[in-house]
Amino acid sequence: MQAWNTVGVPRLPGNGERPAIHDTVSGSQVVVGPESGTARSYACGITPYDATHLGHAFTYVCVDLLHRVWLDAGLDVHYAQNITDVDDPLLQRAAETGADWRELAASQVDLFVSDMSALRVLPPSDYLGVVESLEDVVAAIAGLRERGAVYQLPGGDWYFAVESDAGFLAGRDLAADLAVFAERGGDPDRGGKRHRLDPLVWRAERPGEPSWPSELGPGRPGWHVECTAIAIKALGNHFDVQAGGSDLAFPHHPMCASQALVLTGEPFATAYFHVGMVGLDGEKMSKSRGNLVFVHRLLAGGADPMAVRLALLAHHYRQDWEYTPKCLAEAATRLDRWRSATGTSVSRLAELRQALADDLNTPAALAIVDEWAAAGGGTEMLSAVDALLGVR
Repeated sequence: MQAWNTVGVPRLPGNGERPAIHDTVSGSQVVVGPESGTARSYACGITPYDATHLGHAFTYVCVDLLHRVWLDAGLDVHYAQNITDVDDPLLQRAAETGADWRELAASQVDLFVSDMSALRVLPPSDYLGVVESLEDVVAAIAGLRERGAVYQLPGGDWYFAVESDAGFLAGRDLAADLAVFAERGGDPDRGGKRHRLDPLVWRAERPGEPSWPSELGPGRPGWHVECTAIAIKALGNHFDVQAGGSDLAFPHHPMCASQALVLTGEPFATAYFHVGMVGLDGEKMSKSRGNLVFVHRLLAGGADPMAVRLALLAHHYRQDWEYTPKCLAEAATRLDRWRSATGTSVSRLAELRQALADDLNTPAALAIVDEWAAAGGGTEMLSAVDALLGVR
C-alpha cells in the first residue's frame, strides 16, 4: 500500500527531550523511545468504508506529534500503520451501496491519504493493508496453533484462547470486559468457545463473502490478529509504542499484545498511547451513529488545513472533547495571529519543548506560542512551530 508523501521537518538548534507519555496499561507516565537510534511505533489504521472524520484526524495528528517530538530529540522514527481493508463493516457498507468492496476500500484509502497529507501528518514507514499481509497473518495464527493457543470450532472458525496467556485475565473485571467485548465486535455468547473473551482469529468462508485459501481452511482474518502480525512483521517482536483511539484500550490492544506474547515470548509494546474521543451533539463521533464531521468537507468548504490541525491540537491527546464550529473559528483566528507575528520577540523554544516532553501537553504549548505571538513573534519560533506542532 502506498502512503502519502512526507513533508520537510525543520532542524532546530540542539535537541529536545524524549517525551514522557501516559501509559494506559500501567497508569503512569513513562519516557518512551531509546536514548539514541530509532524509536518504533505502531498505530491501528482505518477500516476504509467511510471518509476520515475528526475523530480519526485527532488520533493521527496526536500520534504525529509524538513522532515530531522524537525527531526533535535526535531519534529516527520507524512508524507502521495498518489498513483493515477487509472486515464486516466494509462488506456491509459495500452491500448497502451496491459497491464492490475492493473499490470502496480503495476510494476511502485514497481520501484518507489526501486528508493526512493536507494535515501534514508524517507518513508511516510501513503502510500495510490486511489483504496484502494475509500470508503474515496466517503464519502468525499457525504459530499460535503450534503453541496450542488457538482452536477450531465446528464450521471452521478459529479462536485464540486467552487463557494461553497466563496473565491476561489477572485482575480484570470480567463482567465489564464482557460488556465491552460484545459492544466492540466480540462474540462472548457463542457456544463452544473455551472462554467467553476468546477472540476470532480466522473466519471460515461464508457464502457471498471474500475468502482466501490457507492452511487454516478458506476464510479471512479476524480483527486483532491482523495488527499483531503486521506490527511484528514491520517492527519486530517488541517496539516502543502502540497507539490508537481510546476505544482500542480494550479489547483490541490487549488482545494484540496477548497474542504477540504467546507467539514470540516477548512483550509487545513498551507503552500504550490512547487518544481521546471527539464528540458531536453530545455523542462520540461514530460511523455507526453517523454524527460525523469529515476532514475533506471542512477543507472543501474553505477551511485552512492548518486551522483544522490547530483545532485538534487545542485539546490534550487524552481528553475527550466535543467539536463545534467555534473550535475551527478559534483555531483560524489563532493561526492568523501566529502568521502575522513577524517581529523579533525572544524565542520560547525551550519552554515549547518542555511542554511537549511532559505528556505532549499541547494546550500549554499553544499558550506559549500565543504569548510569543502577542510579544511580536520572530522567525526562529516559526520553525519550531512547524517542526514540533506540524503547523506551517
